[in-house]
Amino acid sequence: MLFGLDGVEIGLIIVFLTLFAAILSGFPVAFAIGGAGVISFGIIAALDSAGILIHQAMDTSSQQYRDLVASGVNPSNISIFRYPELPRVPTESIFPAGGWEEGLKRTVAGITNRINERVIAGQSIETLLAVLMFVLMGIVLERSKIANDLLTTMARVFGPLPGGLAVSIVVVGAFLAASTGIVGATVVTMGLLALPTMLRNNYSPELATGVIAASGTLGQIIPPSIVIVLLGTLAGDLYATAQDARAQAAGCTDALTFLGKPAVVSVGTLFQAALLPGILLAFLYAAYAFGYAMLKPHKAPPVMAEDSHNEPVTRGEAFTWYLGVPILLVAGTMVLAQLNIVGSQSFTVNSFSDTAATASLRTNVSDACKTSMIELHGQEAWDRAVAEQTAIDEAGGIQESVRRSPEEIASIRAGMISDAAPIGVGIATLAVIFGLILAVARGVSPSSDPRPLQIGAFGVVLGLLVDWLLLRPTTSAGMTVVLMAIPWAITLFGVAYGFKLLSKNELLRVVFPPLVLIVAVLGSILGGITNPTPAAALGAAGAIMLAAYRKLGDQGRSPKVIIWTTLAVIGMILMGMNFDLRINTETVSIETWVAFVFTYILWLYALFGLLFSCWVLFTSGVLTPAVRETAKVTSMVFTILIASQLLNLVVISFGGEHYIQEFLKSFDDVRTVFIIVMLVLFVLGFVLDFLEIIYIVVPIVGPVIYGAHFDPKWVTIMIAVNLQTSFLTPPFGFALFYLRGVAPKEVTTGHIYRGVIPFVIIQVVGLLLLAVFPGVVTIVPALLGSG
Repeated sequence: MLFGLDGVEIGLIIVFLTLFAAILSGFPVAFAIGGAGVISFGIIAALDSAGILIHQAMDTSSQQYRDLVASGVNPSNISIFRYPELPRVPTESIFPAGGWEEGLKRTVAGITNRINERVIAGQSIETLLAVLMFVLMGIVLERSKIANDLLTTMARVFGPLPGGLAVSIVVVGAFLAASTGIVGATVVTMGLLALPTMLRNNYSPELATGVIAASGTLGQIIPPSIVIVLLGTLAGDLYATAQDARAQAAGCTDALTFLGKPAVVSVGTLFQAALLPGILLAFLYAAYAFGYAMLKPHKAPPVMAEDSHNEPVTRGEAFTWYLGVPILLVAGTMVLAQLNIVGSQSFTVNSFSDTAATASLRTNVSDACKTSMIELHGQEAWDRAVAEQTAIDEAGGIQESVRRSPEEIASIRAGMISDAAPIGVGIATLAVIFGLILAVARGVSPSSDPRPLQIGAFGVVLGLLVDWLLLRPTTSAGMTVVLMAIPWAITLFGVAYGFKLLSKNELLRVVFPPLVLIVAVLGSILGGITNPTPAAALGAAGAIMLAAYRKLGDQGRSPKVIIWTTLAVIGMILMGMNFDLRINTETVSIETWVAFVFTYILWLYALFGLLFSCWVLFTSGVLTPAVRETAKVTSMVFTILIASQLLNLVVISFGGEHYIQEFLKSFDDVRTVFIIVMLVLFVLGFVLDFLEIIYIVVPIVGPVIYGAHFDPKWVTIMIAVNLQTSFLTPPFGFALFYLRGVAPKEVTTGHIYRGVIPFVIIQVVGLLLLAVFPGVVTIVPALLGSG
């Protein structure tokens, strides 16, 4: 054997060195990866043909191997790493298929199939489309100069604190992460705007550059994150396949039987899981900046803010209107919900009866599967499942769903109507929202005339009374609109006045528009209303309108079209929630036709407003470069996806993937395996970009770590946080390159490298915290019903 190494080991070394050399060559990364795959395959094939590469395979015909299998060891758990004393025999070729020619055929066929499955027509292509729209959303928002306003405003809020400018950078970074998610744009923008200001105010160059670079990378973990979208499309397939293999190795037929639940993980669930870890990292960054300023105040001094034009507010007024009234509104609504005064008024009855509950675990399994399931779930869970199944069998088996009779439906509906809460959830929610707007508006400008706000509050109370006294669950949507028209008209009069007061507050004027966009996009995903792709489309459209609103203001033109478009979208949502807009049924009422026509008019106006926004950005020179940049980034992502698949298939062709997986499986403790994988990813982050790691390394190690007992959400978020670190680690951290390109001359590369070291350590601390407290990852999906 060459250098005493196995042929497969030499092949892996050749692939890595070729990839590393290709990336350093200066070629675009996507082409460098594909080229590395082709070149490394050629080198390995040539050495294999010359008989230089020799693979020592395990001799499965030996007596020792047969004895081991006869002792009860699963053949899939036997490897040269776990049982190095087993006899080995040299193979004719390191290519398991029987020579490099056959390996080449399988690689070509494999790349064709994978392009079709993962890029053109596979199940994951719809999710990958979210990448395009999230990128467009981020680039449009970045070009709308939203970061400029946020940095200026947050500097005024936090500047007077020790290290306040650094803390404001973290806050803006987290805000931009949730609205744009584009690391390069965030780092460049904050480097251009904030770095000179921090240096002028005697901030340490190391702290200034470190906090800017680190805060810019928050977009890789805070949703909507492109990293999570790309990881999620892989994680779903890896987890399902690995758990099926785990179940079969345990003697069960499939993962559903073994686990007692489907082996599924979605991008939407991962977004939920990533929310708290992202906030945790932002908090750690801000805490470090504040602590640094407390220990070395001369290197991060407070900066007195310029006088704002906001109206002064006393502490008592601030407490009453910013804290007291909002808490009273929310807590009061929750209490009323517990008393069934606020609740659902739905009386929709399913035409079919519910299917009877099944046992918590499948019990009709083989003895080997039973033993494995008891080991996984515990004896108590198994006994409970057996008792449940026995009760079901004694009752005649699982009761199938049957069609209910008209009398049964009428009886159930009458019970639901009599038990319905007097105030519906929808109207109560609107009342709370309107109340919060009125309360905050009062707090922003205590000296303004309070009568319009009081009139609006009266309208809110009147609307609740109308709902309680006049509306019934059986009241039609049209009659509900008629009865609520006057109360809501009164309320909207006060709300409109409240918005005028709110617009005078600089902080709210800057933060509110992108905050609404963030809530709309993330709320629709985290709340399970829709999946990431439609939410990304909503975000892209909202970003275009927000940028057009900003551009019209800069040009001194009226933004009323954008405002009315936003109201049209809200109107469509409300119409869809309160009316049955289907007109293709057998009978369609006049009320439905009126609602449909009105909603269609709103849709036409919303479409006009979006096209008008595109025209404003096009004539302003914003839309064309944004679309061009989106096409570049998206093309790069998909080209890297294809090239990485080619390199991955090359590794598979000579048995490299199987060799690595066998090595990882040789450890008895899967926690050791996971630590090794995380260390490898961390080290590779010094030399590889996150895209190469996702598409080259994760598919190789994924079947091992996703096939263990770990929660797949936790595994994926741990990988995502680890990959976020790759943007900060010298010498190839992309955030460092972005910042170096826009930093002033007095800021050296050494300043940047020394500045990011504490934040790399913070990343490691964050990983350790997530490892020790995995509930930080799993609590939000559990609360939202996705756990």
